[in-house]
Amino acid sequence: MFRRTLLPLAFGLGGAAVLVWLGLWQLDRLEWKQGWIAEIEARIHGAPVALPSAADPERDRYLPVTATGRITDEELHVLSSVKGQGAGYRVVAAFETGGRRVLLDRGFVREEDKDAARPPVEATITGNLDWPRETDGFTPEADLGRNIWFARDVDKMAAALDTDPLFIVERTSDEKAPQVLVQPISSTGIPNDHLQYALTWFSLAAIWLGMTGLLLWRIRR
Repeated sequence: MFRRTLLPLAFGLGGAAVLVWLGLWQLDRLEWKQGWIAEIEARIHGAPVALPSAADPERDRYLPVTATGRITDEELHVLSSVKGQGAGYRVVAAFETGGRRVLLDRGFVREEDKDAARPPVEATITGNLDWPRETDGFTPEADLGRNIWFARDVDKMAAALDTDPLFIVERTSDEKAPQVLVQPISSTGIPNDHLQYALTWFSLAAIWLGMTGLLLWRIRR
């Protein structure tokens, strides 16, 4: 009888051990992800500095900045949606500051406000530098005739508006277009499902042990 149960017992305990290890590994990943998100949040909400003369996409990602200048009426519209608002567009405008032109993501407008007048205005803005990673091989080319873009592509947008390839996502401004809903950078969109994964592995381990126990009971009958 013992020989008949030895292999199923070893298989059951070994499989459960692997599943428990996977659950513990996900808990380690959860701790790492929470620390990483906390670092991003601290960086996003740090004290703003002047625009760097030469920004680096890796070093300066999410860098809080402040600048005073002229928000122009030269805009690009990126197809988007916001919960509770529906479909619309993100407004990316040319921003003239300190003798240079950069890109400014002003926020979200509803579809009906896409082509509403937003005259040039002098403003002091604070925000965060970003290099959005929204394009892939399936992203359609922008519809330049209707001024509809399907992703925020810094290099192509900079070429279209004749600006430096520097992208500021607005957080606050002392001059605000009434139709525009600011969409500042936040860590809330960063996925963190490691706790659910850990619970899944632990649940599978419990089920595995239960099935092993049932098999051993049937063998011993």
